[in-house]
Amino acid sequence: MKILGKSASILGKILISALLILIFVVPFYWMILTAVKTLGEVVQFPPKFWTDAIQWHNFKDAFDAIDFLHYTKNSLVITAGTLLGQALFILPASYAFARYDFKGKKLLFSIVLLTMMIPGQLIFLPVFVMYVKLGLLNSYISLIIPFAANGLAIFMLRQTFMQVPDSILEAARLDNAGEFKIIYSIMLPMAVPTISTLALFTFITSWNSYFFPLAWTTTDAVRTLPVGIQQLQSSLGLNPQVVMAGVVLMVVPILVIFVIARKQIIKAFTYMGIK
Repeated sequence: MKILGKSASILGKILISALLILIFVVPFYWMILTAVKTLGEVVQFPPKFWTDAIQWHNFKDAFDAIDFLHYTKNSLVITAGTLLGQALFILPASYAFARYDFKGKKLLFSIVLLTMMIPGQLIFLPVFVMYVKLGLLNSYISLIIPFAANGLAIFMLRQTFMQVPDSILEAARLDNAGEFKIIYSIMLPMAVPTISTLALFTFITSWNSYFFPLAWTTTDAVRTLPVGIQQLQSSLGLNPQVVMAGVVLMVVPILVIFVIARKQIIKAFTYMGIK
């Protein structure tokens, strides 16, 4: 019976692994494969799971069809600005919610949590009107300010800060350490896995953002790479292999960042799970 139970457990793990590969790996493989196919191979039925000759020029065609560098620069500026804004606002807010008792704390934290339940599409129109009145339309700041604070990030970082022993903070205060020094010299190093995970999520969300850069702008001046990829599809017509090549170019930075930060992500979820 024990042998049968062990065999069933191994078989279950194999099936789960195969399912995960099917769900996560196959779409990436198909995306890359489509990006290097010819048009004839893309529309062929039944579809081919390989290509006879890799079409590297698809990437060059995608790069040349739109102002790829312009859209990439906009994505980088907006993503970097969002990360900087969150570092300036989320760290102090999380520390205050975790370590201070003040009037209205529960109410304010409840409001922070409620923001996680409001779809962004519900507020884009009043924000657009506000930008028009303030003269912020078609500017980088219009695409950074709404995301400089994040309810989920505040919640996760608060939970991490609450795990730091009080004795460490008391010892730091006895050494005349100020609150900012405690945050950046003690709390931050202990929260590196969580911060890395949040930074990765923010990077992916901002880098892939399509709706808001399209809804809150009227020109291509500050529009991001996903909007450019959509225009690539419009300008090329029936050339899905070139469009997919553009998508691959857009996804590469995300994959690189993920590979670099994967260990910190695992540590973050392991740490929060144990606690």
